[in-house]
Amino acid sequence: MLLLGIDVGTSSIKVSVVEANSGHTLASASYPESESEIISLKHGWAEQSPRLWWTNVQKAISLCHARRAYNPDDISAIGIAYQMHGLVVVDKDGECLRNSIIWCDSRAVETGNHAFKQLGEQYALRHLLNSPGNFTAAKLAWVKANEPEIYSRIAKVMLPGDFIALQLTGEVSTSISALSEGVFWDFRENQLSEALMKFFDFDKALIPEIKPVFSVHGQLMKAVAAQLGLKPGIPVAYKAGDQPNNALSLNVTQPGEVAATAGTSGVIYGVTEQLLYDKASRVNTFAHVNHSAEQPRLGVLLCINGTGSMNRWARNSFGTGMNYTAINETAQTISPGSEGLRVLPFGNGAERMLNNKIVGAHLQGIDLNIHRNAHIFRAVQEGIAFAFRYGLDILKENGMNPTVIRAGKSNLFLSDVFTQTFVNITGVPVELYDNDGSYGAAIGAGIGAGYFKSAAEAFTRKKPLKLVEPGKDQLENEYLDWKNLLEKQL
Repeated sequence: MLLLGIDVGTSSIKVSVVEANSGHTLASASYPESESEIISLKHGWAEQSPRLWWTNVQKAISLCHARRAYNPDDISAIGIAYQMHGLVVVDKDGECLRNSIIWCDSRAVETGNHAFKQLGEQYALRHLLNSPGNFTAAKLAWVKANEPEIYSRIAKVMLPGDFIALQLTGEVSTSISALSEGVFWDFRENQLSEALMKFFDFDKALIPEIKPVFSVHGQLMKAVAAQLGLKPGIPVAYKAGDQPNNALSLNVTQPGEVAATAGTSGVIYGVTEQLLYDKASRVNTFAHVNHSAEQPRLGVLLCINGTGSMNRWARNSFGTGMNYTAINETAQTISPGSEGLRVLPFGNGAERMLNNKIVGAHLQGIDLNIHRNAHIFRAVQEGIAFAFRYGLDILKENGMNPTVIRAGKSNLFLSDVFTQTFVNITGVPVELYDNDGSYGAAIGAGIGAGYFKSAAEAFTRKKPLKLVEPGKDQLENEYLDWKNLLEKQL
């Protein structure tokens, strides 16, 4: 039995085909090769085209088939992971009415903050476990207020993965996990939030049918199957946001287990059985992939918007002709601490952990006689690691105290400089695994299709590639210097 996983990322679409019995990835492909554009019509705005996501999904699947490492007829289930919090709106024919307002868009911050106060902060935190912030519900309210003609034509509101499933199956569905990441879900009442829907005057008919994360969300349509070179009728058996999915791909499903990722954004994601919330809403709590009212499993998520995007900016600005491997190797030539150069990596919109402030990215302490591009590469990666430490301290305030963090050996975790700095400054060992979002989506499809009875069974053969433990270069003084620079901006 083969499983197809689709990861709808901000930078690209990646697909993988995984052999269920062995857990081996037979082939993977990404599209486009260059990073996808984020459309920013105004400062703080961020949009992408859902139709382009779908085009890129098709191209990535075609590239995967071209590897000729498997028989496409053996693919028996499809899973989808996707960038969280995006707003996709379609009309009665399933056609997109506008670009998706994606996760790092800041236009709805004031809309969400106003709702937070009017709903009552205590209600929002106890029931929604979050401020509406700039999440999907607030983005929909922004469209309602600013684009009434578009709003009047909306038939269904979706997250990015729901839209891709619609293209594959012709069916629209969502899940409690998805609704919670949009801050539509009332955890105390275990239902769609009546108070939020009433406050924003949203019609409940806009919300798709709610299904479990691990379930059949539709079957591959005949015409689409022919176009993709697949069998018709294959179930889409799993849909989850990228961070819950990343946690699943690392077998982080039970209380106390913690995952991290450092792609376009950076995330630490820990699982708890408690209905936790941060009083300042600097970290967020959503339903994990295996959550139920009877057995709560909540994901406490710390997000830093600009990790990989900050590293990309450094490469594009100071590393002409260099790939990321060369950037990482060059950074290693500089001693820890970057000879006093400090970087605040917050140039990708409002940061939740900084109380939704737009701080911007900063390079501090440049000495024109000392610092060169290698210093900048190292300082950027150290600054990102320092941002993770700052966020982990917030998580500790909220009862999360990891003894080990699991991460995929990808993106920034491919850099020894970043990985060792992350471990040293947090004081927490990191287990590195050979995995990514498309692998997790494939395994999720296997669980949803009933091939695996549980996540634990699905990951029995998955072992860490490496354990990275804290070394001698703790960089605590450098971190405190960095923290002081940050707090001057707040």
